Amino acid sequence: MKKILLLALAAVMCAGLASCGSKTEVENTDKTYVIYSDNAFAPFEYLDAASGEYVGVDMDILAAVAEDQGFKYEVKNEGFDASMGAVQSGQADGMIAGMTINDERKLIFDFSDGYFEDGQIMVVKKGSDIKAEADLAGKSVATKIGTMGTDYAMSICDTIGFDTVNYEDSPTMYTAIENGTNVACFEDRSVVEWAIKEENLDLETVGEVINPKEYGFAVKKGENPELIEMFNAGLKNIRESGKYDEILAKYGY
Repeated sequence: MKKILLLALAAVMCAGLASCGSKTEVENTDKTYVIYSDNAFAPFEYLDAASGEYVGVDMDILAAVAEDQGFKYEVKNEGFDASMGAVQSGQADGMIAGMTINDERKLIFDFSDGYFEDGQIMVVKKGSDIKAEADLAGKSVATKIGTMGTDYAMSICDTIGFDTVNYEDSPTMYTAIENGTNVACFEDRSVVEWAIKEENLDLETVGEVINPKEYGFAVKKGENPELIEMFNAGLKNIRESGKYDEILAKYGY
């Protein structure tokens, strides 16, 4: 009888401890988290014409993590710059948008563990005379607001001597290069190479990958720590289960 009572007590204690299960405790289980994302950053998030829904690597990872951890969420695909602003203003609880983790952003956001590594690369029109960064001198370079590609372009524009023009999204930036408005841009390698292949763009990449870093899920600094905890726990679980590899393979990685 004493042994049975001890086993029962142990079971009750385990049920009350988060460490006894794979899911993170959430105080308000009825809460629906508002998650912002980009709206044109394939293959991480983009509008599927057939279904009218946003799909992509980020959308699938978020869905798998939420299912694993048992939390509800609503996604608003409003663009990269708008997503950062929404998190900072408190409109959004978090964001997932192919967002590179760096020290400057860590001053404003708390990040999850990295879930994908990528870096920037120079992009030009096919057959362009631009073969190296030095060839940008005296030219106009396209940039996408708020991105690492823009940060890199701005860090070298004065030294090399080129102007920059900002665009709201990647497709518009690509079009500006194809039609000759700008001669180049700096974009995440996996994203632009996917676009060139899948959309048959008249573009090509030049040179090596710059500053490879990891993408992370982000929340406003000091807020919603449970979201980061759940994302990390769920990411670990879907990696171990093979679901993460299935998602990447679906998009050709």
